Amino acid sequence: MKTRPPIVTILGHVDHGKTTLLDYIRKSSIASKEHGGITQKIGAYEITTDFKEYKTNKITFIDTPGHEAFSRLRARGANIADIALLLIDGKDSLMPQTIESISHIKAASIPFIVVINKIDLPETNVEKVKNDLLKHEVQVESKGGNVPVAEVSAKTGKGIKELLETILFIVSDLKLEYEESNSPQAFIIETKKDRRGIMPSLIIKDGSIKVGDVLYCQDKKIKVRSLFNDLGLDIPRVIPSMPFEMSGFEGMPEVGAIVTDKKIEVVSKGPEASNSTLKMINLEDMLKMPSLEKKLSLIIKADSNGSLEAIKLSLSKNKNVDLVLDAVGEINKSDIFLAKTTKSIIIGFATVPSSEARNLAKQEKVIIKTYNIIYELLDELIEVADLLKEKEEKEKNLKGEAKVLATFIIEKETIYGVKITKGKINLGDSIEVFRNEKPYGKTKLISLKIRAKEISEVKKGSEAGMLFSPPLDITIGDMVKSIL
Repeated sequence: MKTRPPIVTILGHVDHGKTTLLDYIRKSSIASKEHGGITQKIGAYEITTDFKEYKTNKITFIDTPGHEAFSRLRARGANIADIALLLIDGKDSLMPQTIESISHIKAASIPFIVVINKIDLPETNVEKVKNDLLKHEVQVESKGGNVPVAEVSAKTGKGIKELLETILFIVSDLKLEYEESNSPQAFIIETKKDRRGIMPSLIIKDGSIKVGDVLYCQDKKIKVRSLFNDLGLDIPRVIPSMPFEMSGFEGMPEVGAIVTDKKIEVVSKGPEASNSTLKMINLEDMLKMPSLEKKLSLIIKADSNGSLEAIKLSLSKNKNVDLVLDAVGEINKSDIFLAKTTKSIIIGFATVPSSEARNLAKQEKVIIKTYNIIYELLDELIEVADLLKEKEEKEKNLKGEAKVLATFIIEKETIYGVKITKGKINLGDSIEVFRNEKPYGKTKLISLKIRAKEISEVKKGSEAGMLFSPPLDITIGDMVKSIL
């Protein structure tokens, strides 16, 4: 196994100095200055540092337009970044997009470094930034936590060398390795078309790709005609974690798509994929959502800080609610991607989705609910959260479950043919019947047989005949559950 360089993404509020920081790192760290620096922007670039004591002295930076692109990649299953930098202006401290970025980084479950920029300015207040981070459950090292802080000036370069070493130090424990003989795994980070044709930008994370290879992007075949590195130079092959451009695509691929040497069949989503997710959804519909497990995971956007604080205060009292993100403003594309990757419902209070977000929500099958009356929002969400908790408790106490496949009348008694789908069911168990996932009635199992032979227990995968008392009007498709 070989060590690959870390892949780093920078997130934060607009105008907090990301472009300046990237430009300084790029100009000061790229070894091949004789080539005139970077001639093309391909969405990522690799630098070589002066640190020799680590497993690698290279770092790849993804130059994306912030958390929207980061989340879009993750929504496609492309977990590209190994580490994130949360960039914060030392004068302005936390701003709306900073707070959103924190949510995206937490959802990605990757290590990150807080980078406080503009320390060359007298108005910068590092302590205020650290204290403001505590309000959003980010505890830096000097405040008793484990999140490192780098204080830099993207303008003068102060602290940037230390930042690069911190990145290498943190990822030294991550075991970033690859095997050159493995099947290649590359992810599309940007797409574009120029005079050379369709030229997407990619980062490879395993294996290698060389000119002449036959690859696939989903089910589309690609013959690699040419490869270009981040300096715009024609190269014969790429290895992890190199950013590169590749020609050979017949059609424009989507951001986040994987390129490998195996064909991946695309499953049609069918006509239901075009149905609007903004239709009226009631409590029962929400409870049936496959994304809902133990907690009600929410992204809340409101029209004002006052409304948002009132909603947060009320929901914070309920342990069954998990607030992934709460922010002021309209529902945007970034919210949709975050909801998809965190399996959340988006709640809008006195705010609506942008037209782009509305269309994207349909495509990604993300649920959006909007409210204009605060007590209606709170009543419905708290009720869903409580029902989820009740559902979870029942699942904990579930002994066995069976599906009714057939009914028989034998000597004037109705016998139900069932298949056990979970656990086990015993003769004499108390039974609860569910129809369309809703409780229908309670009874007791008084007879249990397999091929006319009386038994006392039946386990998952087996089929059996059951007789209940008192009798219920049970139909094919109903579920019978033994609850402890």
